[in-house]
Amino acid sequence: MPVPRGSRAAHDKGLRSSKVQAVESARGEAGRAVDGQEADKEENSQAKRSPSSPQGAPKKRSAFGDLTNAHQNQPTQSKKEVVKGTAKKVLRSTVAHDLSKNNEINLKKSGPKSLSEEDSVSSEPTVKEGPMPVQEEEPMPVQERPSVERASAAGQAGPSEMPGMENIEKAEEDLYANTEYAKEIFKYMRKREEMFPISDYMAKQHDISKDMRAILVDWMVEVQENFELTHETLYLAVKLVDHYLMQVVCLRDKLQLIGSTAILIASKFEERCPPCIDDFLYICDDAYQREELLSMEINILHTLNFDINIPIAYRFLRRFAKCAHVNMETLTLARFICELTLQEYDYVQERASKLAASCFFLALKMKNVGKWTPTLECYSGYRSTDLFSLVKRLNFLLTYQRHDKLKAVRTKYSHEIFFEVAKTPTLDMLKLEDVLKSSV
Repeated sequence: MPVPRGSRAAHDKGLRSSKVQAVESARGEAGRAVDGQEADKEENSQAKRSPSSPQGAPKKRSAFGDLTNAHQNQPTQSKKEVVKGTAKKVLRSTVAHDLSKNNEINLKKSGPKSLSEEDSVSSEPTVKEGPMPVQEEEPMPVQERPSVERASAAGQAGPSEMPGMENIEKAEEDLYANTEYAKEIFKYMRKREEMFPISDYMAKQHDISKDMRAILVDWMVEVQENFELTHETLYLAVKLVDHYLMQVVCLRDKLQLIGSTAILIASKFEERCPPCIDDFLYICDDAYQREELLSMEINILHTLNFDINIPIAYRFLRRFAKCAHVNMETLTLARFICELTLQEYDYVQERASKLAASCFFLALKMKNVGKWTPTLECYSGYRSTDLFSLVKRLNFLLTYQRHDKLKAVRTKYSHEIFFEVAKTPTLDMLKLEDVLKSSV
């Protein structure tokens, strides 16, 4: 039976409206899904993940990865110019033919231009402000640069003045190596060492001892491993503890609070994603309240005048390894020796650079991979004879374990990730004497 015209039109109109509603509903759901994904993504990027869990462990970074001003001499660009230059590059790669036509039209309309502006239009787009385009500013090769005196902080002769010297400040593909500023950075660190001497503070500490400090540092090593913190954080935290105890008399029931707070401060200084305060309360087995931890943080910072950029031995080891061209296993062995000294109070008064140089010297002799070269002498600032006394003490520390029950460092470096360097045979003391005599 045929349907009346009016009812058919209404029926068709209803179908169209239902289809429109379905399409709009689908679009709305798709839009909400995209918005939801973006919101989740933003929330995940801003959410604090606990570093104590394997999924939330922070990633490790280069040492002078953020200390760079390598591009400070380049012409500055505004945000609009950067976006404009990026857009031009995309258009050039996709519609190069149309863009060239538009450039010709713009040239005719704008009249005569300078040579630099014509080049920027006809070739790759560059910034027009400044003395020259960015793309033309290529670094001068090392061989063509003027000779610069690369003396060490101790006033040693530069590479061009010492026989057998090697210039390690060569351009590298790794931009975070900061080879252009490495000499100035380590010279600055050597000067900072003189500003942070540590005296024999245990003489005025009546409630804590050297053994208690060793137990605390052993626990701090475990915390660094569990939270997957960088080694720089561990070394700096130990330095903060020593400098704080040098000025404040501490009770033994507050020693762990000082250690955990020092790790918290060092994590904020070194880590991209420091652990939460609740994590530090948890590792202390809830022995302290949140207010106590925050109060101790303020107390430590005020006591140290907020000057916590203290040079540590760990930063010098990689530079020494670069001078000697040794493999990662030898460098790790030097790091193992250096980390053993953290829990030994007898080494707190040693300078970070000298301690690192002595640890690296001993590692070279234990692996029998080289000697103290003129390059090492120049860039470290120490002659081999300057390190003999400290090298003997370090070898004694390796051979005779004073704290045999504190095995956090040895267990850590017995893992295959660290090449099991803790199992490396030590040198006999008499043999070391002969090795040192032959090194003169």
